[in-house]
Amino acid sequence: MTMIIDCHGHYTVLPKGHDAWREEQKAAFKAGVPAPAYPDISDAEIRETIEANQLRLIKERGADLTIFSPRASAMAPHVGDAAVAKEWAMRCNDLIARVVGLFPETFVGVCMLPQSPKADMANSIAELERCVDMGFIGCNLNPDPGGGHFQHPPLTDKYWYPFYEKMVELDVPAMIHVSGSCNPAMHATGGYYIAADTIAFMQLLEGDLFKDFPTLKFIIPHGGGAVPYHWGRYRGLADMLKKPDLSTHLMNNIFFDTCVYHQPGVDLLADVIDNKNILFGSEMVGAVRGIDPTTGHYFDDTKRYVDALDISEGERAAIFEGNARRVFPRLDAQLKARGL
Repeated sequence: MTMIIDCHGHYTVLPKGHDAWREEQKAAFKAGVPAPAYPDISDAEIRETIEANQLRLIKERGADLTIFSPRASAMAPHVGDAAVAKEWAMRCNDLIARVVGLFPETFVGVCMLPQSPKADMANSIAELERCVDMGFIGCNLNPDPGGGHFQHPPLTDKYWYPFYEKMVELDVPAMIHVSGSCNPAMHATGGYYIAADTIAFMQLLEGDLFKDFPTLKFIIPHGGGAVPYHWGRYRGLADMLKKPDLSTHLMNNIFFDTCVYHQPGVDLLADVIDNKNILFGSEMVGAVRGIDPTTGHYFDDTKRYVDALDISEGERAAIFEGNARRVFPRLDAQLKARGL
């Protein structure tokens, strides 16, 4: 029987003390004083936030396992300095580790990174190592730590190479995921996220990153941004730029999720992109939380869309389970250790 693995989950409804401490941390930085001590958050409070939200919906919608990371819009590495970003990342990742510890059958951790805009990747490498030691299976890599100004070098630049080397060493993939937008011209989830997904793909197309890192794996979320809809444009650009066909140039290393919130969008994704490059994801209790008046179902109930695809059961099983196990080798090892 196919396991339903959701590759894109965030802890979006958090203990109140965690969010309150973040506001205190930011205020302390502005005032030039040390941040207060992190609060004592009980297991009971964590259970309450999870059971009333993600866990309830997972059971209602028929998923089995969620790859779970801190709330993306609140990663905000541009807030404060490198020390602020480092402590915030550690606190958020520790909370994910506690969720996994309380619900080990349902959640597995992916970490955020302390990518302060003026810092190198040293703190992020250290945090990735720490989280993998706690059982995490991947990370969220922010291609624009400045929060909507795109001042960082492209993902193919040598700036990123030390981090890629660590990813390869640890055999973990990264979801390319920006955080909140501090640019008023870019709505966070409707503009910035989709733009960043698309920009990341084009950066990778222009370069030759996977010649240097042939086993490096990236998930581009939200259905790959605009990429599947403009697949002919990117195939044509690859030809104009004298790059190999996209099937070999990028698509052994890049994967898209199904966080596309209507049936025609998921249909297009599956028609254009090879099924081997698609991972089931919902990002539920995230960017779009309402009910679609045309269907009567929640927009982010994406399992329905995959169930309705006109594909073989083998292809559906790959989207729901097989591809995730291939992209996340540490997840596959954990599941095999559980006899799954």
